[in-house]
Amino acid sequence: MEKLKISYPILVEGKYDKIKLDSVADALIITSEGFRIFKNDEKRALLRHLAKQTKIIVLSDSDSAGMLIRSCVKNTIPADRIINLYTPQICGKEKRKDKPSKEGFVGVEGIGVDVIRKLLEPYAGEEAVKGEKITKPDFYEFGLSGKDGAAEMRELVCEKLELPKTLTPNALLEALNLFMNRDDFNKFMKTI
Repeated sequence: MEKLKISYPILVEGKYDKIKLDSVADALIITSEGFRIFKNDEKRALLRHLAKQTKIIVLSDSDSAGMLIRSCVKNTIPADRIINLYTPQICGKEKRKDKPSKEGFVGVEGIGVDVIRKLLEPYAGEEAVKGEKITKPDFYEFGLSGKDGAAEMRELVCEKLELPKTLTPNALLEALNLFMNRDDFNKFMKTI
């Protein structure tokens, strides 16, 4: 089955949720790393920056921990920039775990792909940013990858755009494509 093309970034709790979601959706998927989001200033800065450009889908588990993470996101970005999606509360445990969660419900990683597809389908389709996407060759052309000083150049771009300076080249490419097209990127890079 073809993946759903989702133009909004999606925040999930952990890496196993991300793996599950990646099997269903072609999207920028960000992990909160559970409760680490409360102390991760760079992750919250990334969410604030993305929220200036687009809405963010929050798909955390439907348990008390998931609600606390949603609360942190709500305190980080404006409520009108959040799309909250809720998984059904299904009793059970994830295959990789020995026992169920504290509340006895499966999380995002444990629900069926058909349920995830149904949650995401209303947000599939249209591109958020019109125009050609920024590519890896564009990064090379402007010295953001494959050249001496590329890491420093990426750090400068992140600083100018108020993005976390620790983004990998691939993560930076995904983030940029959320809020600018190739022409916008070329104009921006010529100002640096």
